[in-house]
Amino acid sequence: MELLAYAVIGGILYGIFFTLVGLGLNLLFGVMRIINLAHGQFIVLGGYLAWTVTNHLGLNPLWSLPLSILCAIIIGWPLYRAVVPRLQRSDDPEMLSFILFFGIGQMLTAITMLMFGADQRSLPENALGSGSLGLFGQEFPDSWWWAAGVSLVSLALLWLYFSRTRLRYATRAVMSERDEAVATGIDVRRVSTIAFVAGLALAGIAGAFVPYLLGSVSPDLGDGLTTTAFAIVIIGSLGNPLGTIVGGLVFGLGTMLMQTYYSSWSNVVPYALLMIIVLIRPSGLLGKAVRLA
Repeated sequence: MELLAYAVIGGILYGIFFTLVGLGLNLLFGVMRIINLAHGQFIVLGGYLAWTVTNHLGLNPLWSLPLSILCAIIIGWPLYRAVVPRLQRSDDPEMLSFILFFGIGQMLTAITMLMFGADQRSLPENALGSGSLGLFGQEFPDSWWWAAGVSLVSLALLWLYFSRTRLRYATRAVMSERDEAVATGIDVRRVSTIAFVAGLALAGIAGAFVPYLLGSVSPDLGDGLTTTAFAIVIIGSLGNPLGTIVGGLVFGLGTMLMQTYYSSWSNVVPYALLMIIVLIRPSGLLGKAVRLA
């Protein structure tokens, strides 16, 4: 029972973090119908930003979180203006976004490798606390709790955006039917720009905890993180940010249970779950009809 409790609690913490990993990808698709295949590379950039803040500036890696938001604004706004409107005027924006963002992702991988080298980088274990926090007799590193806590705060802020801000109805209208939103006079470009920047910011924030949850960060990690994020949003529901929570928890629990009992199969089972869920419910566990309230 202790082993099961460890796997379940660890899986929940792991899943909450991976909810954040997939959230930005799902937000971009939900608002703009764009598949950001460079999502994992932006997460990697967030990891290297945390590493730089810690090793070169001597600061706590949590300082990289506001810097990730600032970098998302500096990079995301011009990138959106240069790329996304042209994509959305094309005959097949989803397929074109596959090709374009794949190229952007490979370019970011090359730039990251030139800047930081190909070696894996890790953060000091005591940077986020030197101890561990227990729950039901099971203890996990402080960094895991920080990752889960920041992920929950990010989810709460996104929920507040969808439920309390002036743009909530406009954003949900764009997610539901973009052409009708344009016809009713909604500033679709403004809504899409905010969503694009927010998606990159969420990726950067998640990246700060990658060296702790995955052991290290390296330039070649981006494609794997994109694949994982894509699996998570498909499990929950592609285009529905709320579904990312379900997808992240399923992924986290499945991974930790297999790492605990059958470690050699731990990398296979989450994707096997993805195949099973897609065969049973092609629209994901929550389906496309579910939206944030």
